Amino acid sequence: MDLVDLNRQYLNNTPFPHIVLTNVFENDELLPVVEEIDAFTDWDGEKQFFGSQNKRYCGTLKKLPPHSRNLIQYMNGPDFLGFLEKVTGIPHLVPDPYLEGGGFHSIGRGGFLKIHADFNWHHRLHLHRRLNVLLYLNTDWEESWGGALELWDSKVKSCAKKIPPKYNTMAIFSTTDSSFHGHPDPLMCPNDTRRKSIALYYYTSERPEIEVRRGKSNQTDYKSRPGESLSGS
Repeated sequence: MDLVDLNRQYLNNTPFPHIVLTNVFENDELLPVVEEIDAFTDWDGEKQFFGSQNKRYCGTLKKLPPHSRNLIQYMNGPDFLGFLEKVTGIPHLVPDPYLEGGGFHSIGRGGFLKIHADFNWHHRLHLHRRLNVLLYLNTDWEESWGGALELWDSKVKSCAKKIPPKYNTMAIFSTTDSSFHGHPDPLMCPNDTRRKSIALYYYTSERPEIEVRRGKSNQTDYKSRPGESLSGS
């Protein structure tokens, strides 16, 4: 991969800096991870509220199975950090050993994640959140089931891009107070199928002031789409 070209794409993509990569890893390398997340039962919890439904999550590294733990440790290591810095142009990235909000994500039929901007401040690390990396693990996902990652404009008026959560697809995007995203409509997948991913977030000690509108916050900022009402928001 030409990292200079990837960086140019990343910076020029709209509605905010992002890039979608396929086959970053060998397909066969990820199959043991898929098997592990399919069989996983020791979840930290399951979200059931206005912003997210039927979403199981585990960010406790020591609970994760060995192949998945090794993959996450690689993605938090120096080689992958260097790759991310070149692609995004964000220097001095720091991984999160606590996997705050990250790790395994698994969402079942009827589940969703409403449009939102993520928390921007890690209170344990005292660092600014700068980057999201989502790796999808869905080997036979059909687009008719929904679940595409939607990227919305800064005023949450229109969806600018949809990224199907297909196997070995990686979405990388800048985390700012206006990088609104989610998969807001209920999944239509079969009852025995789940939308699976690994989510990792990266931090820096400083950030451009233009990226922050609401100060240091560890709260997710959910937004209604046009014509939508979020109960509880």
